[in-house]
Amino acid sequence: MPLELPELPYAYDALNPYMSAETLEYHHDKHHNAYVTAGNKLFEGIPNLGDTLEKIVVNAYKDGHMSLFNNAGQHWNHTQFWKWMKPNGGRDIPGNLEKTIEKNFGSFDAFRDEFITAGMGQFGSGWCWLVMEKNGKLAITKTPNAENPLIHNQVPILGCDVWEHTYYIDYRNARAKFLEAFIDNLVNWEYVTELFEKAGK
Repeated sequence: MPLELPELPYAYDALNPYMSAETLEYHHDKHHNAYVTAGNKLFEGIPNLGDTLEKIVVNAYKDGHMSLFNNAGQHWNHTQFWKWMKPNGGRDIPGNLEKTIEKNFGSFDAFRDEFITAGMGQFGSGWCWLVMEKNGKLAITKTPNAENPLIHNQVPILGCDVWEHTYYIDYRNARAKFLEAFIDNLVNWEYVTELFEKAGK
């Protein structure tokens, strides 16, 4: 299954001032594209690992094809990351998801603080996540490098990239300010809700 670089669902400058056109162009056209290019080369000579990207990511990790996993995993992570953001995103959360967040974390503000703390607590490169556990509860996790919740039997419904290339042009080393901007102004809660409802079925 060849990997394909998706088009961004918005213009390069659509997320200003919270994520610049320079960052998006560099991140999508250079970094994401590099994962796609390397991943496709690494498929050569490896047995079929599945008919979906999710299966390929999980099976590459399970079977120890770590170079392929790193690139396919980052391709999956980034494909979702672009969808997890939108112009004029932020706090407008559909009711059922907001109620579940409040039930699981106590309040939206408590969730926000825990998500930012997870992102800050990821040493070096990685991701922070809002996931649905097997018991149906929501939880916040973090993973290093290309790892994602798929390989831990969790369903990711929101993720934030905390690799430095995500925020360094706009925020320099102020990762916390980027995470605050992401939660407060960029999250596409309609897409998060779509994943939440699908995971709950």
